Amino acid sequence: MVGPNFQRPKTSTPDRYTEAATALTTVASDVPAGNAQHLMESRDIPGDWWTLFQSPAITALVTAALQNNPTIDAANATLREAQEQALAQEGNLFPSVTGTLSGAREKQPQTYEYDVNTPPLLYSEYGVNLGLSYTFDFWGGLRRQVEQARAQVDYQRFQLEAAYLTLSAGVVASAVQAASLQQQIDAQIQLVGLQKKQLDVVRKQFEIGAATGIDVAQQQTQVASTQTALMPLQTQLSQTRDQLAAYLGRAPSEVSIPRIDLNTLTLPSDVPVSLPSALIAQRPDIRAAEALLHQQTAALGVAIAQRLPNVTLSAYVGSEAASPQKLFTATNGMWTLATQAVQPIFDAGQLKHKQRAQRAQMDAAAAQWRNQVVVAFQNVADVLTALQNDAANLRYALVAKEAAERSLTLATDQYKLGGVSYLSVLSTEQAYQSAVIELIRARAARFTDTISLYQALGGGWWNRKDVPDALAARQP
Repeated sequence: MVGPNFQRPKTSTPDRYTEAATALTTVASDVPAGNAQHLMESRDIPGDWWTLFQSPAITALVTAALQNNPTIDAANATLREAQEQALAQEGNLFPSVTGTLSGAREKQPQTYEYDVNTPPLLYSEYGVNLGLSYTFDFWGGLRRQVEQARAQVDYQRFQLEAAYLTLSAGVVASAVQAASLQQQIDAQIQLVGLQKKQLDVVRKQFEIGAATGIDVAQQQTQVASTQTALMPLQTQLSQTRDQLAAYLGRAPSEVSIPRIDLNTLTLPSDVPVSLPSALIAQRPDIRAAEALLHQQTAALGVAIAQRLPNVTLSAYVGSEAASPQKLFTATNGMWTLATQAVQPIFDAGQLKHKQRAQRAQMDAAAAQWRNQVVVAFQNVADVLTALQNDAANLRYALVAKEAAERSLTLATDQYKLGGVSYLSVLSTEQAYQSAVIELIRARAARFTDTISLYQALGGGWWNRKDVPDALAARQP
């Protein structure tokens, strides 16, 4: 076959993902989801990685989304279309046979020629025939078209896998976000209750002359400020739940999203990290870019073949008679056998420039593939760094929350005894409020990082049972 045979572009594979070597174990904190995580280079990613969080609610949401999301339905339909188009393209490698059955009733008018009067003629004509057409694929142009169509199937297959991965990661991340927001709301409500109790204390102090009216007004402002902070959180929670409903392919009014408690989620302790050499074969977006490059490579062979002679064979056999009973008599049979070779001679350079344009498309697809590889390594490096830093940040957030809680207790007690001004109490209240919310966000960030890592490494699609064996066999 003319044209280049496809080969995966060569690219240097780094020994590690990050600029500097990262620790294989994160720090731990004495708080839910504060356990250390161990990076396991030899462990594979399960196809249903979201079950590792051990949340039946999240598992049910992902399952429903994969079954009902219109994006998945569209990707499946597009894949089926590509498969049928590939089968149709394979048909061009075989002879084309057509059959024709015809019947006609005709009348010829009266004619006058050389003083001879020919009366009108009324007759019937029947015919049956078979036609055969076959193109000799001397240069492999037809086979390159089949190769191109099969590469399109691979492209759509990996587009489907990318849609699966994006959807499942989106559902789990939104569920964690909803759990985090709900816990932040609960914490804010508890803080409002504590601040109202503190307001009662200040009022009593004011009644006995131990506090000023300014102290009372400042505490009232603090209570109102904390209540005001609830509104954005409730809006975000509502929007996140609406997003989950959309992932399920339903309107928000048509589905009831379960409440997920952040404290019930399990943070996986052993986290798989694929070797850099395996990442190229695992990421659906890289494999889709590879399939697209394969299409463009095969299309270049098609463009080259179009500049070479095209040889076809055609055959025709049949019978014509004035009545159906005489169709298959020996005297009414006929046949034709012909070959034809067509060579472009002058087309003002059209085919040459189309071939050059196709080569440019192939080069562009190769560059896009290389860029996708670079982005994939960047994604994994970003997440590995975030895993380490967010684990450390959780420890700092826990220390800050505990310190702020002690400061608030001490400041409140000292204020009751007249040892500090109310401004000190107010300051410690604000610090405690910020520390509580930051601790919740820090806990949620570790789940989000883990989700991002599974997504960045490809999501384990090759371990799903519904993946064709031939496709899964190409994995490392």
